[in-house]
Amino acid sequence: TFPIITVRDMVRVQHRLMEHLGVRRIRLVTGGSMGGMQALEWAVTYPDMVDAICPIAAVDRVSAQVIAFNECMRRAIMLDPNWRKGEYYGSDPPAAGLALARMIGTITYLSDPVMEQMFGRKPADLQSPQEHDLYARFDVERYLHEEGEKLVRRFDANSYLYVARAIDLHDIARGYPSLAAAYRRVKAKVLLIGIRSDILFYPKYLKEMHKRFLDAGVDCTYWEMDSDYGHDAFLVEQEKMIPALEEFMARIGPTDGT
Repeated sequence: TFPIITVRDMVRVQHRLMEHLGVRRIRLVTGGSMGGMQALEWAVTYPDMVDAICPIAAVDRVSAQVIAFNECMRRAIMLDPNWRKGEYYGSDPPAAGLALARMIGTITYLSDPVMEQMFGRKPADLQSPQEHDLYARFDVERYLHEEGEKLVRRFDANSYLYVARAIDLHDIARGYPSLAAAYRRVKAKVLLIGIRSDILFYPKYLKEMHKRFLDAGVDCTYWEMDSDYGHDAFLVEQEKMIPALEEFMARIGPTDGT
């Protein structure tokens, strides 16, 4: 059985690679969602190596709501008869379970305003008698099924389970006396980017992180993206972040070549 991994484990492996490549210092670590969690772990675990971090739509530890969503996604996969406790290689994979897991996840990546804008109550087939056909789909249902089917073609179900659990276990305070103690380890400059409509990592959590960084004496700025696209906004409207990122990178200054 493959062992459970954490976001910190991912960062430790990245650190080993940096050592192998001869990289002694990192100017900026940035990423969205779980990538942002890794940026936070870099600053906490290797404070003397990182000059700056920019976590985007990411938190220091996930909420009960996120864990609940992830558990529903995991159960969707594990209840698929083809999962076979993970021993499905060489046979039919748990495609239906993985697709359903992705459908659940996709709902959390969007927001009510953008779903209304994109889909509303439009039927997927205008000729379908919605009132009488149990299986007729609204346009939003069609979209969710397509998202599920696309993921099945490019992702492994067991990998999905392990990534979701790594997100649940993410906690920068693990191994330290307190969350505040973890924050005090950080020496990097920090730019936190939140998204106004994010229902996965609500802006209030990033604002709380901003205060924790300031309380720990860290040079930290919070910037919030105005977008209706929810958690996915950093992928859909990434151009909105450019001014904030350019200003932050100017503050970091040019590299010294190390």
